[in-house]
Amino acid sequence: MFRVLLIVVMCSFAGAETAMAETEGVVPSPRTITVALDGSGEFSSIQEAVDSAGKGDTVLIKAGVYPQDLTVHSKEKIKIIGVGIGQVVLQGRGQMVGVLHVGKWPYGATDIEISGLTINEHGGHALGLFNGNRIVLRQLHVKGMVFSQQVQDVRIEDCIIGGSETTGAHFSDSHATLVGNFIHDNDYGINVTGESSVRFERNVITRSLFEAVVIGDQAAAVLVNNTLVKNGGGATFLGASRIEAMGNIVSFNKVGFLIAPSSQIRIGYNLLFNGEADYMRVGSPNRPAPELRAKSDIFVDPRFVDAERDDFRLPSDTTLLNVGGFRYLGALPPHRPVSAQ
Repeated sequence: MFRVLLIVVMCSFAGAETAMAETEGVVPSPRTITVALDGSGEFSSIQEAVDSAGKGDTVLIKAGVYPQDLTVHSKEKIKIIGVGIGQVVLQGRGQMVGVLHVGKWPYGATDIEISGLTINEHGGHALGLFNGNRIVLRQLHVKGMVFSQQVQDVRIEDCIIGGSETTGAHFSDSHATLVGNFIHDNDYGINVTGESSVRFERNVITRSLFEAVVIGDQAAAVLVNNTLVKNGGGATFLGASRIEAMGNIVSFNKVGFLIAPSSQIRIGYNLLFNGEADYMRVGSPNRPAPELRAKSDIFVDPRFVDAERDDFRLPSDTTLLNVGGFRYLGALPPHRPVSAQ
C-alpha cells in the first residue's frame, strides 16, 4: 500500500511540474486595444490604454479630438495607431510642455511605432523623444516642434511638421533618419546638435524663416535627394560637423550653403539657384565663397510645376534626370501628364 501511495504522489508532482512548464512557455497573443471617446472601445483614455498594453500589442485610436496628453515609457514593441491624420487629433490638456512624450527620464521606450495622428503643440513643443531606442513616427501631422534627445534609431517618415516658432525638428545627441517628410513654416526647419548622426532623404523643407537645415557641434549628417526651397537659407554647416550633401535641390533661398571653415564637407550633384549666393563662408560678416562649388553642381532654375502652391515636382520635360547616379534631383519625381500615367 505504501509503495502504491508513493507512486501516486510522485505522479501528481510530475503532472504539476509539466503543467507549470507549459504555462510558463505560453506567450500571450498580441492584442488590439481600442480607444474611443464614445465608449465603444475598451478605453476612452489613450494613456490608460497605453499603460495597459504589453509587448506586441496595438493601441487603435478611433476618430475624435482627444483633450489628453500622452507619455509612453517603460514599454517595448507596441504600436499606437490612429485611424487617420485628419480624423484623430491629440489636443493635450496644457499640463506639460508638449503633448506626446516617448521615453521619460530615467526610463526609456523601445520598438515604439506611432502613426495616423495629428498632434498639436503646447509650450512650443508637440512631440518629444527621450532616452529611447527604435522609435518610428509615420504619417503624423505635427503642429509644433519634434524634439529628440539621446534617442537611437529614430525614423520619421511621410510626416507633416510645421508651425513651430522655433524649430520644426531638433535632434540632440540622437541618431535619426528622416524620409519623405514635408516640413514647413518654422523659424528653422531642422536643427542637429551635439554628437547626433542624422540622414535626410527625399524631404521637402520650405518657408523656414531662417535656414532649412542647421548642422552644428560634432554632428554628422547626410543630405540626399532633398528639396530645400523658399527658406531664409538652405543649409548651414557649423562647428566640427561632418557633412555629405548630394543630389539635392537648394533653390529660391537667400543663400544655398553656408559653411564654416571648421566643418568637413563632401558635396556634389546639387542644383543651386538662390537669391544672394549659392555658397558662402561663415565669418564676420559671412562672405560669398564660389570656390566651394563642386564641379558637378548645376546652376539653373528647376522650373517646379507650381512653386507658389507648394508643388515642387520637376516638370515632365526636366533635364534633371540620371544625374550622378540619381534618378532625379530633389525630393519629388517629375510630374507626368495624366495621359502618360
